[in-house]
Amino acid sequence: MAAVALAIVLLAASACREANADTVVVRPHAGKPIEVTVEVAATPQARELGLMYRDRLAPDAGMLFVFPRSEPQSFWMKNTRISLDIVFIADDGRIVRIHRKTEPFSERGLPSGEPVRYVLEVEGGFSERAGLTEGDRVDLGRLASTPAR
Repeated sequence: MAAVALAIVLLAASACREANADTVVVRPHAGKPIEVTVEVAATPQARELGLMYRDRLAPDAGMLFVFPRSEPQSFWMKNTRISLDIVFIADDGRIVRIHRKTEPFSERGLPSGEPVRYVLEVEGGFSERAGLTEGDRVDLGRLASTPAR
């Protein structure tokens, strides 16, 4: 009986998480808009952990890093098991740089090249499949006003 109750609680929690899922819309210049379900990393602890130790990432999912202010950023793949595309986004939603199909576990810095406030990590190859290039846009919706610490 306890196992059934636990299963019901877990299913309900999962349904709530899906109902409250945050999304962004990637808008490639030469393609259709694509909705991406995102986890939001707005605290120093969440940004530090990121997608480390994950074994997989759904093709339409990712993580949106929100920083307190716009400034140059640099990411690395230490302890990250899966290849990612790292999309650096300016305050206005413009994509300023994409690092494609990053190398898992690499400690090489992957810089933004200019000040950004947001970074979107998605499955490696996503940007190519979507036709996403620098200069395209990401519609952050209500997440643009997410407070970061």
